[in-house]
Amino acid sequence: MRGGWRGILWVFTAAAGFAQPPAQKVVQDGVAVEFETESGAGSAASIRSRSDVRFRFRISDTASGNPLQSLRPAAWLDIRRGGQPADTQSCTRKVASFLGDSLLSIPSLDLNAWYVLAMNEDATISVVNPRFGFGGSQLLTQIDLDSPASDWVLTDDQQRLFVSMPASDRVAVVDLTSWKVIARLEVPSRPERIALEPGERLLWVSYRDGVAAFDRQSLKPAARIPTSAGPHELAFSPDRSLLFMTNSGGGTVSVIDTAAAQKIADVPTGAGPSSIAFSVLSRVAYAAIREDGGIVAVDSRGGIVARIPTDPGIRQLRASPDGRFVFAVNPAKERLYIVDASSNRLVQTAVIHGGPDQVTFTNTLAYIRRRSDATVLMVPLAGIGVADAPLPLVDFTGGHLPFSKGSLPSPADSIVSVPGANAVLVANPADRAVYYYQEGMAAPMGQFQNYGHEPRAVMVADRGLEEGPRGVYQTTGRVPLAGKYDVVFFLDSPRLVHCFELDVAPAPDEPAGPKPVIVRSAVSAGSDMSLQAGESATVRFQVLDASTQQPIARLADLRALVFLLPGVWQTRQAAVETAPGIYEIQFTPPSTGTYQAYFESSSLGLKFNSPHALTFIARDRTGKAPR
Repeated sequence: MRGGWRGILWVFTAAAGFAQPPAQKVVQDGVAVEFETESGAGSAASIRSRSDVRFRFRISDTASGNPLQSLRPAAWLDIRRGGQPADTQSCTRKVASFLGDSLLSIPSLDLNAWYVLAMNEDATISVVNPRFGFGGSQLLTQIDLDSPASDWVLTDDQQRLFVSMPASDRVAVVDLTSWKVIARLEVPSRPERIALEPGERLLWVSYRDGVAAFDRQSLKPAARIPTSAGPHELAFSPDRSLLFMTNSGGGTVSVIDTAAAQKIADVPTGAGPSSIAFSVLSRVAYAAIREDGGIVAVDSRGGIVARIPTDPGIRQLRASPDGRFVFAVNPAKERLYIVDASSNRLVQTAVIHGGPDQVTFTNTLAYIRRRSDATVLMVPLAGIGVADAPLPLVDFTGGHLPFSKGSLPSPADSIVSVPGANAVLVANPADRAVYYYQEGMAAPMGQFQNYGHEPRAVMVADRGLEEGPRGVYQTTGRVPLAGKYDVVFFLDSPRLVHCFELDVAPAPDEPAGPKPVIVRSAVSAGSDMSLQAGESATVRFQVLDASTQQPIARLADLRALVFLLPGVWQTRQAAVETAPGIYEIQFTPPSTGTYQAYFESSSLGLKFNSPHALTFIARDRTGKAPR
């Protein structure tokens, strides 16, 4: 079960070849925490910069020695400033600043991070870091593909993302540590739906008239099985022994033995099987028949065990997390059907105006998207299952423009749950934004801007600590630079704060350290440093070499972070050079107040949490400063 500080946890699969430095241990108030690291660099004595490191915390009760399970620890890696180890007081201050998401207290490596991935209408995937809150979310990077994506799947260890690209006849393999495409898998023709079988031994990709399998580790082709004309949908039995695949153009469902990579049967279902889901309760697959109507239940031998009548037009069908109910949405007839998997009977039908076309689940709610507007309906799972009873429906607005206004639909989910929180992310392509909705609220709490792209689908990459073996919490991360670090550990209940030590040796090809620089205002001394609220302002500043006092020109990666104290509004912009070493940005202060600008440049080693800052006052039209 997933958990963790703010729900940010993931499973790390053990890998061969990791070297392990000595463990460190702390005991406080009856709780023992043992910290150790493993590196794939091949040296048992050191961890090197820019290498992938596994961070592991073993937590136990000192009286009994038993592991402490289901805890929610948090950890950060923070480089030491001044070379002094953190004492209890300074370590506690670090925890407070990191938990508070301070704009200027940014760790070297956040071991609790999660990221929002948006599948865009062009050949890109946006990766957004939501650390600084909604409305001011940051584009961490952008993944460039060969052509627009259709579907995607993320490995359980959160290390790799597989993305189908129909126009390129390929599947992109993305490394989520570097956020780069590291390989491309060749598929016979137009890869569509893509899925990892339970256990993740094989990756399965449907194409025009069949399905292909690839070894998840080696990425080598493992099977190619012809079926019939698509489009296709995929569903697995939980024991990974069977794959059920719809062949919409052929009017069949193929049942495939995944271990033998052989087709067991092609089951005639009627015209246009459009969606399929497997119920862990009834242990059969349910396929929606879009053109002829109805839902067909198919068993492991390829036999039809039930035909459940419905109107034609079902777009999507999904099983609830416990497998008890199957939800089917019919945008053409504006209907929601609920099937009881224990009896294979249609137990409830609801009229949902506006074209319901997608269903996703959390543990307590079903979320139903309407394509004619931006409304998302919620059905409490605890309130369904009574034959012919009205469904309890509540809704919220997932944006401003209709979901259907996107330029390139995707079969992937546009609504996904946030790990460890009673919340979901909703991608609205027409709004070019992803909304964050907390269950129980009347409207989304905020949004992540997608920087001009249409988010056709959304996904969460969860890169935090997760409990693997009993009482062992672990994750991996890439250490940025050589140096001495504090590994800041925090456990809320039972309460424990401690800073472990970590020495990181330089990689053989590590570049020289950051150049000492000076960033100062380009406005002459004594000039007015004030701005006017609501009007566009130009801020000019100068970047100098601290040792020579000479201007540093032609910085292509210089960015500025401007925020209204104490951090309620912010903007980030690329700086433009107007003269050698003189740069400027433009922004409109939304209100009166004190603004600060911080600067970042990878080529200089300059980070936003550096001491370089400029302060400005925004006044109202009368010239009055804020009180």
